[in-house]
Amino acid sequence: MRILIANDDGVYAPGLAALYDALADYAECRVVAPIQDMSGASSALTLDRPLHPVRMPNGFIGLNGSPTDCVHLGLNGLLDEAPDMVVSGINLGANLGDDVLYSGTVAAAIEGRFTGRPAFAFSLISRSPENLPTAAAIARTLVEKHDQLDLPARTVLSVNVPNLPLDHIRGIRLTRLGHRSRAKPPVKQANPRGKEGYWISVAGDVEDGGPGTDFHAVMQGYVSITPLQLDRTFHEAFQGLEHWLEDLL
Repeated sequence: MRILIANDDGVYAPGLAALYDALADYAECRVVAPIQDMSGASSALTLDRPLHPVRMPNGFIGLNGSPTDCVHLGLNGLLDEAPDMVVSGINLGANLGDDVLYSGTVAAAIEGRFTGRPAFAFSLISRSPENLPTAAAIARTLVEKHDQLDLPARTVLSVNVPNLPLDHIRGIRLTRLGHRSRAKPPVKQANPRGKEGYWISVAGDVEDGGPGTDFHAVMQGYVSITPLQLDRTFHEAFQGLEHWLEDLL
């Protein structure tokens, strides 16, 4: 079995190395990851310049592009043999609720939806690598058991792991995405020459984080696993739109 591993934290990120080490004796693993940190890149593709793969000293392939670029090339000719599965992470930081709209980690997994097997995105609820071994062990367990899954085609599984030692993890819960409130306002700053600019600020507070959500699960010490679908059609809005359109023409 061949697994393509990608991330958004960059080709030298400790989470990427931890994920590779966790899966290297289970499958033939190839790593294609951004040369620099591309957190928040979502599903961006680079269309204004060529992409140049580079073999890094750690043996991974670094790419001057986005997480989605990495998987796109990895699935479509960069590698000698096409991967059977795509696994993304381990991200240092949560990808909960609305975070999945912006996450490069989740986007890399989404680009891996074409393999016919579920794609995984793994995130640790911490910016510190201290409990990466926990997330790596969870990743190994889930990927190793993926063949027992019965899921619709193109399913992506977003997995968030609490920042705890493995023996403190209470279990795994199937969850839905929660929701955050509006993000904090951008921070306006001027550089030494007086030119003003803006820093995107922190994500909004949890607005919908009750039982059943990914937010609630990780706060209770459980690994959260949320199935994501690619059909973003808002089917419940059809009826209201049909009546509205009838009166327009």
